[in-house]
Amino acid sequence: MRTAGTALLGALDGAARARAARRFDDDAARRWLEYRPRPRPGVCLADLDRTGRKAAHRLLATALSPAAYAQAMAVVALEEVLDRAEGWRRGRHSGDYWVAVFGDPARDDRWAWRFEGHHLSVSMTVVGDRVSPAPVFLGANPAAVRHAGHPVSRPLGVEEDLGRALLDAMGPAARTAAIVADEAPADIISATRPRVAGPIEPLGVPADRLGPTGRAMLDQLVAVYLDRLPPALADREARRLAGGPLHFAWAGPTGPGRRHYYRVQGDDLLIEYDNTADDGNHAHTVLRRPDSDFGADVLAAHHAEAHG
Repeated sequence: MRTAGTALLGALDGAARARAARRFDDDAARRWLEYRPRPRPGVCLADLDRTGRKAAHRLLATALSPAAYAQAMAVVALEEVLDRAEGWRRGRHSGDYWVAVFGDPARDDRWAWRFEGHHLSVSMTVVGDRVSPAPVFLGANPAAVRHAGHPVSRPLGVEEDLGRALLDAMGPAARTAAIVADEAPADIISATRPRVAGPIEPLGVPADRLGPTGRAMLDQLVAVYLDRLPPALADREARRLAGGPLHFAWAGPTGPGRRHYYRVQGDDLLIEYDNTADDGNHAHTVLRRPDSDFGADVLAAHHAEAHG
């Protein structure tokens, strides 16, 4: 990440670098999460030359596994699909993504960066050789494009299918506990808030009430979200969560093609998925660490070591 972040800043001219480079202590800009189509801190990829855009993508790729990077690129490409579906009225553009670097990756012990635009927000904080990898948001509109009943594009299909399969695998009692509302919320509940305070109630069904098959499927669902990260980070997060409590909650109808929502909560873990807008064809997903988003964990450890 340090190499890619340094290369990105080096690839930008004076004006672009001034927009991309921010102070690390600019908390309002650094602790930012926005997945709607609007301006945001940083430099827009549409304003960069080929070298600058490539450097931004190489930085993004350091934070994502190959599969998640492919999902991210599908999300970006959907801007053009959505623009056509809307009759070209809003001028959506696959270049409308911004990158920002907070601090100096070549010199500073602590720095951060973000790659963000409509339906994509990836924030990483680095302190020394430690990376804090959250929030990571991926959305898709349309969630599915089909031809003759077959999917042509479905970037978040695995996330939907595994959540539904987990619900189907539950026994009646666990399923009743898991379904916390008959209607799905309008959006993910954590929204664009820079901080998520505490667990979201009701929690749903605890993992220890799922039985062996259900628990294995819940673990598989969590792994899908953790595996958005590079293997070393995903393994670290999996070890951190191993043996800890997990809860799964579902809201909305259980049949396919209808507006639905689910979430998974654990120790410093929040996963949310919704497919509620546009008659259930507009999906949002996010991986968050409520106590550690935007590097709170590595910054606290750094402070304790420096002042211990």
